[in-house]
Amino acid sequence: MKVDIRTMTENDLDVVLRLEREIFSDPWPRSTFVEHAADEIWGTLVAEVDGEIVGYACYYIRGEESHLTNMAVPTRHRRKSVAKQLLEYIFGVVTEHRCEYLILEVRPSNTEAGAFYEKHGFGFLHRQPNYYRRPVEDALVMVRYFDTDEDDA
Repeated sequence: MKVDIRTMTENDLDVVLRLEREIFSDPWPRSTFVEHAADEIWGTLVAEVDGEIVGYACYYIRGEESHLTNMAVPTRHRRKSVAKQLLEYIFGVVTEHRCEYLILEVRPSNTEAGAFYEKHGFGFLHRQPNYYRRPVEDALVMVRYFDTDEDDA
């Protein structure tokens, strides 16, 4: 399946917000997406197939630190490499910015997402108590490290 990944625009927000409410029990409000799109440290992406938004992701980069803050693919488009392609795109940006690591949080109850991130090189860092609000749940903080050493030879 050909997935096109591009920067999220204001015109995408209605669809992204519908998906956000469909996928998450504690969805981000429109204002959060708008603020992130306007701030240069943030990256906001959508994945499209034949002009239909089938996923999205948000991340930020600050110095050698990068953080995947939101990634979602609706159930009907899962297991079709959409999330993998979004994540690989972000890995490219992180590598280009010479970040040392990419960090994320995931609900322990979201075993599918946890397994996906482990498959793509993330490891458990620590547990953050009561991180999520609706419902209240801890977060598993996961990290993937990147080799930033340059070959000087």
